[in-house]
Amino acid sequence: MKKRLQVLLLALCLTLGTIGAGCGGRQDNNAAGTETATATETEKTASVEDSAMAKANAGELNIIDDKYRTYYEVFLYSFYDSDGDGIGDIQGLIDKLDYINDGDDSTDTDLGCNGIWLMPIMPSPTYHKYDISDYENIDEQYGTIDDFKQLIEACHKRGIRVIIDFPINHTSSKHPWFTQAVEYLEGLSDGQQPDSSVCPYVDYYNFTTDQLSSVYYKAGSSNWYYEGKFWSEMPDLNLDCEAVRAEFDEITSFWMDLGIDGFRMDGAKEYFSDNTTENVEVLKWFNDMVKAKDENSYIVAEVWTDRETYAKYLESGIDSVFNFDFGDGDGIIANAVKGSSESGAKGYANVCGKMDELLSQYNENYIDAPFYTNHDMARGAGYYSGEYKAAQIKTAGAMNLMMSGNVFLYYGEEIGMKGSGKDENKRAPMQWSSDTSAEGMCKGPDGMESIKMTNGSLEDQQDDPDSIYNYFKQAIRLRNRYPEIARGIAANVETLSDKNIAAITKTYDGKTTLLVFNLSQETQKVDISGVDLGGEGTIGGMLLTGEDTITLDNNELTLPSYSMALITVE
Repeated sequence: MKKRLQVLLLALCLTLGTIGAGCGGRQDNNAAGTETATATETEKTASVEDSAMAKANAGELNIIDDKYRTYYEVFLYSFYDSDGDGIGDIQGLIDKLDYINDGDDSTDTDLGCNGIWLMPIMPSPTYHKYDISDYENIDEQYGTIDDFKQLIEACHKRGIRVIIDFPINHTSSKHPWFTQAVEYLEGLSDGQQPDSSVCPYVDYYNFTTDQLSSVYYKAGSSNWYYEGKFWSEMPDLNLDCEAVRAEFDEITSFWMDLGIDGFRMDGAKEYFSDNTTENVEVLKWFNDMVKAKDENSYIVAEVWTDRETYAKYLESGIDSVFNFDFGDGDGIIANAVKGSSESGAKGYANVCGKMDELLSQYNENYIDAPFYTNHDMARGAGYYSGEYKAAQIKTAGAMNLMMSGNVFLYYGEEIGMKGSGKDENKRAPMQWSSDTSAEGMCKGPDGMESIKMTNGSLEDQQDDPDSIYNYFKQAIRLRNRYPEIARGIAANVETLSDKNIAAITKTYDGKTTLLVFNLSQETQKVDISGVDLGGEGTIGGMLLTGEDTITLDNNELTLPSYSMALITVE
């Protein structure tokens, strides 16, 4: 019947083609054509609001003003350009804040994120700016301190908290601390030892007369070497040096006085490479210093290692350590969605349920910090292929956004941007429009390769109810409606979870909510009668990737392929 209907429609289009522009053909640029386009856009907008998923997820938001947030990671260089030089900037981000969060809970036009993580914004000789040459300024490509003050004010007005990337493992080789130290060492005679009372900066770095390993480099024309774990142009700081710590005491005060809400600690595993005990001590010093100034500051550290090791970093007292297990193309989420792990969906539910037991033993006030992709990883939309790739992209995003703690969303992930290989490709311009010359579009980093954005731009997706963008909006909306999603203690419902089904309860403030994911290509039926929710469960929200909807009848939950149900007691 469906095939016959398609044939009839084709015939109708061919007939109309002899009369006018044809089915879906270009209209003349006249008043009537404009009215038709406007009506079409109205219909699209209405269809977004009237979709089964949007209707199921409608309801009052319940946003709590605490440290639990949904963070949006922004690389300013590639986000939005306000002055036409092809490089994103602070004013560009201000222009697009309403896209992230407009501050009005009654609207549904923003993404709904209430935290922003800014990748490095301080002066630096590189595009990525992880090698800082001045810790108390804004890179001129991005704007000024006054611009930054305006950004913070605009964010706080919308209920958005802002944390900044804070690399303290190393500086730029162009930083005055380093250049003055090298100049001093070059002036020493053979065998003469440096005197920090003459040049204090020689104690700021790890200088030695021996090339201890391949990551030690010659310090100018001197007989000395310095450590540069990440790159020769990123000399490592000596974080045991009290003078260095005093510098960062002053620097953190500078940024906190400007109104920032916390710090993302870059490369914490390399402070003292792979020495967990010393690295934890550095973070404890930093945490104590910052929290003495503002106990509400949020600190999250990057410790790229296994979860048993990174969990130990919470002993420092910092709020969070990034949860790397779930991210990347071979992480727990992607493997479960692709069905490439033996445990499948159950594996995801099982690890979610074990995180509290692991992390709480090191810090009872921990906040988990899961993410799916970031600026160092291939973008998630490229992990999937085949007939179900769009559904898999969406579902993977939901699995991240439904996790406990502070979830981090990399800019463009919500529209299925792609990018892999060299780092520049992973930091491509935000796809506001498919027209690269459109207002605000950035040029991207030098050396970035051509990337085919097969999922389209925001402009292409925003009025399509079935788009990746509108799916992500609905997932974030659920997170903002139900505080237990972020704050709840997760538990795997072992009697329900299997290779296709992930069933997880979230318990917070005396309330338990059930999340059930179907990660298969077939409809699944799940009997939830054995789950104690403290009352009769109803569908409180759903995430769909196809036309079929979710039903709950006599405790039997019917889940279409790649869908998620939220069951709650109202």
